[in-house]
Amino acid sequence: MLLAGGLGLSLSGCAGFLVPAGEGEPVPAPTPSGSYLVHADKLPTPFPSSSAVLPDRPPAARGPAPTPTPRGGCPSSGVVVGMGEVEAALGHRAVGLTLTNCGGKPYRVHGYPSVRALDEAGDPLPVPVNPGSSYMGTDRGPQEIVLKPGRTARSLLAWVSTPTGGDLVEGDALEIAPAPGLEARTFPLKGSDVRLLDELNMTAWRADPV
Repeated sequence: MLLAGGLGLSLSGCAGFLVPAGEGEPVPAPTPSGSYLVHADKLPTPFPSSSAVLPDRPPAARGPAPTPTPRGGCPSSGVVVGMGEVEAALGHRAVGLTLTNCGGKPYRVHGYPSVRALDEAGDPLPVPVNPGSSYMGTDRGPQEIVLKPGRTARSLLAWVSTPTGGDLVEGDALEIAPAPGLEARTFPLKGSDVRLLDELNMTAWRADPV
């Protein structure tokens, strides 16, 4: 599957695609991300990754590609999302998102996660979702990468939880998918200071730490 970038200010989350890549298929050159491309020198690294592998890294330095058997919890898409602990700074909140290839074949990734805020009944909330930079992290735009089995891509999701952020909505959970149309997982938001949301801003999936 193919994961492509581009989230608008809607409850539908963000645009992206994720498609299987054939074994030995060369990685295409990075594709421009359109109006959502944001350049920056580097991203902060509150959520370092030891498993992220850049697609242009020489095979000899990478070692043999792992070939794990898909686990029972691995979706039919072959990829699964995860969410780390929420970090706080001056009223801002951020959490690291992961996209892991839990299947047995490489996957090509290009774009942003699909994210929605939910209320306690599981219904979507009117919280805007934006691809791009935030106080907690800088978005360098989508980069086309190939995830080998067992490898992980990362994104940073951020929001403001103080009245200075504007109109706040109390959310009960976040629904996160690798891209629109793929299987989503729901992650509860714990703590009153974390559950207040103004809008969600996220960086594109990247193979290097964010």
